[in-house]
Amino acid sequence: MFVRNFSYIRMMKQSRKEEKNSIEPTRSELEILQVLWEHGPSTVRFVNDRLNEEKRAVHYTSTLKLMQIMAEKGILKRDQSSMKHIYFPAVEEQKTKGFLLERFVNSMYKGSASSLLMQLLGSGKTSKEEIQAIKDLLDKMGKK
Repeated sequence: MFVRNFSYIRMMKQSRKEEKNSIEPTRSELEILQVLWEHGPSTVRFVNDRLNEEKRAVHYTSTLKLMQIMAEKGILKRDQSSMKHIYFPAVEEQKTKGFLLERFVNSMYKGSASSLLMQLLGSGKTSKEEIQAIKDLLDKMGKK
């Protein structure tokens, strides 16, 4: 009985540790991350300006507060060595996108990547060039 309970506790701790390593950003946090992934380390003002150009009207103070919260959560890091604080992602772009995609496929397509691909290709929005690139990728993967 004790051994089983100990194993369970260890498994739960490991699960919590993995959850901390796999931070799931909100939509607003993702918008900020996308600016930082594209443009590199930036000030709040720069990020806010890009959000206003690309996405929607956002107040500077809202962007500042959200970026401060993201730093507390470990999604962003902040360089405070100069008067203007510079923020940069603490999470890798590909790792984050991979985690979010896996969560999406698991929840929406029961883990079936082929079902997702069929849905995407069946939408009629895929260009001939994109279809050819997919075929080339599948051929390359088949040769491995």
